[in-house]
This record gives sequence, C-alpha cells and structure tokens, in this order.
Amino acid sequence: MTTSAERGRAEHFGVLTDAAVERARSRLGIPIPQRNPPHNYEVTWDGVRHFAFGYGDDNPMYCDPEYAGGTRWKSLIAPPTFLYTMGEDAAPAPDPDTKALLKGDPFAGLGSYQAVMEYEWWRPLRLGDRCRVLQTQVGVQIKPSSFGGRTAHVTQDYVYANGAGELHAVRRGTWINAERHTSKGRAKEQIEPRPYTAGQLTEIDAAYAAETRRGPEPRYWEDVTVGEVLQPRVKGPLTTTDVVVWHLGWGMQLTPPGAFKIAARTRRKAPGLYPPNELNIPDTVQRLHWEPERARALGLPNPYDYGGMRETWLCHLLTDWMGDEGWLWRLRCEHRRFNYRGDTTWVRGIVVDKRKVDGRNEIHLEVRCENQRGEVTTPGTAVVLLPSRSEAVRLPAPPAPDLDGMVVHELARFAV
Repeated sequence: MTTSAERGRAEHFGVLTDAAVERARSRLGIPIPQRNPPHNYEVTWDGVRHFAFGYGDDNPMYCDPEYAGGTRWKSLIAPPTFLYTMGEDAAPAPDPDTKALLKGDPFAGLGSYQAVMEYEWWRPLRLGDRCRVLQTQVGVQIKPSSFGGRTAHVTQDYVYANGAGELHAVRRGTWINAERHTSKGRAKEQIEPRPYTAGQLTEIDAAYAAETRRGPEPRYWEDVTVGEVLQPRVKGPLTTTDVVVWHLGWGMQLTPPGAFKIAARTRRKAPGLYPPNELNIPDTVQRLHWEPERARALGLPNPYDYGGMRETWLCHLLTDWMGDEGWLWRLRCEHRRFNYRGDTTWVRGIVVDKRKVDGRNEIHLEVRCENQRGEVTTPGTAVVLLPSRSEAVRLPAPPAPDLDGMVVHELARFAV
C-alpha cells in the first residue's frame, strides 16, 4: 500500500516546487564533501600531457619539462582547466545535522544543464603540486524558462588551493534545473548530420596546419590594439573518439572511476547513476555524450560534448595567443547551444579593451565558440595579463587569503 507521504513525493518528483527552492537555499555556504576522488592527486608530466593532448594542445609549457624549465615558471605547469582533474576534499567531516541537510538533491527528477562557467586564476599549478578543493553552493535564483514555466539557477563554487595552501583558482558554475516536460522542447530541434565534403575537410585541415603559437616571444601590452582578431582554433568535426580521448585526460567527473567489479560496487550504492540501456544493462548516465539512444531518450537529437571541453578550447585559443609570458586571469562563458557529435567548432576571439589597473596590464577580449552552421554555441569574455616592455606580468592577488575566506567573499558577492 502506498502511503500519503510516498504519494506526495511521487507527485513532486520532477516538479520545481517552492519547498525544493527553500531546501536548496538552506545549503548556501555549507561545504559539500566530494563524492569522488580526484582523477589526479598530483601534477605529473604524464597527467598534464594526457590532458593537453585530449583537447589537441601540444604546447611545450605543458608537455616538455625541459622547455618549461627555461621559462619564467621554471617548471612544467598545468593548463588552466587542469584543475577539473584535481582537488582532494577540503570539506570538514559533516556532523549529523549537516549530513541530513545535504542528503539528496532538492531538484531530483529535473533536467540539469550547465549554463555558465566562470574562472579566476591566481597562480599556476606546477609539476609536483597537490591540490585541495572546497565546494559550496553560493547562489540560488528562480528565473522563467524559455520553454515555459520556471527554472532554478544554482551556482556552485569550487575553490582550489595548492599543496602549500596558496589559493590557485576559483571555478564558479551555474546549472539550470528545469522540469523535463519544458526542456523536451529541445527535441523539436532536429539536427540532421550531413557527411562532410572533401572541400570542407580540406578547409578544416588547412586551419589546423595554419595554427601558430606565440610561445617564448613575448606579446607586449603596448603592441596590442583594440579590434585585433586572434588567430582562430578549430575543433572538429567532433567524433565519439574525441570524447573518449578527452576522458583519458579529464577523468569521468560525475561517475566514480573504475570498471567492472569497481563499477558494480558503485552501482550498488548509487543505482541512479547507471540507468539501463536498450539491452537492460546498467550503464553510466554520462553516456548521453556518446550514445544516440540515450540522448534522444532525454529529448536531444544527438550526443553532445561537455561544457568543460569548450571552456578548455577557449583557454587554448587564449594561451596560444598570449605566449609564455602572459597570464590568463579571468574567463567567463555561457553555454547556450549544444555542440553535437559531427559539429565543427571554430574558436574565435577579438580584443575589445586594454587597461592599466593597479599595476596590471590588462587585455579584455570577447571570445566565442561557433559551429559550422554559424551558430554561436558558447559566447564569453576573458581578461589576459601581458608583460610590458618595462616589467613582467604581476600575478593577480586572490580576494581572500584562504579557502574559508573565499567562501565568505563569494557569499557576500551573490548576496548583493
């Protein structure tokens, strides 16, 4: 017999309720323990190289310790978004009340889509570094949905510190939680993949062959002009193999690592992470990124990439342009469209401003990912720090001295 409480939960499953919103807001500022161990416990030559190769970057700053040792960093360093693969848990062990507060997902049954990702980087991760991460929810906003109804925009902070306790970066992500009957409006978008012509593939290959990297030649702030267009980067056509190679460097992120017996042990604890496929075999929820049947079951016409891939592609554009002496300080991007399997992404940027602020030589840019249909899938902005002819880049100071201080800072930022 079904109880009234069970019936109530069933009625509200997949529905955005006021109670769910208030429950989500009660978690603001509460450290969230990490569910999975990091893909990399330490910055290693192999780990960094596998990550860089996974998005098509052979920059010797990341791939050649001897070369990197001769730069201003005196060591191999990790690409900016390598932090995705790092982060030993810095959250304190939760007490019973905190465990109860954090138990379950207030928006269980809703579709969840990454919408915005922002970064600030204050110092590099170097060869041999370990890294800790503190995750906390800092914002919950209710907004109307373009497909009808309303959505919950939840912002999570991931604050990273190196092994010495020095703040490395913050990754600030916003996810849109929408009722699936509204998000299924996307199913009306029918993307019919068409075979690429020889001419199209020749154009893409020519763009790959033309790519240059600034490297050891400094790009000075004085020499940059507003309106300057960055040499584009091309990524695609996106294949399932590209996604597999990306995972080799990135890890799995959502699904805990391990296969067969290890995966079965995880599945017993969290069966919801492994919905059955058409053969009734439990498989990761992440397979919508490579399995057409799963993507279509969720109202999407085809498998698609990860937001983290496009964020990394934008970093590739910027780090190649700025050279070894530059510093990527800030990146903000919005994931507005899916980048489907078979799509080709052109990663573009333009200088929109240059400023001297508190001793920093700032270059402000607009960047974007654009597919072969001319649709902008991910627009964004960035701030790069460049050397001048009289001084090297000064690394920016974080707004707080430690992980806990950053949480306080971020809560105040979103309370405004």
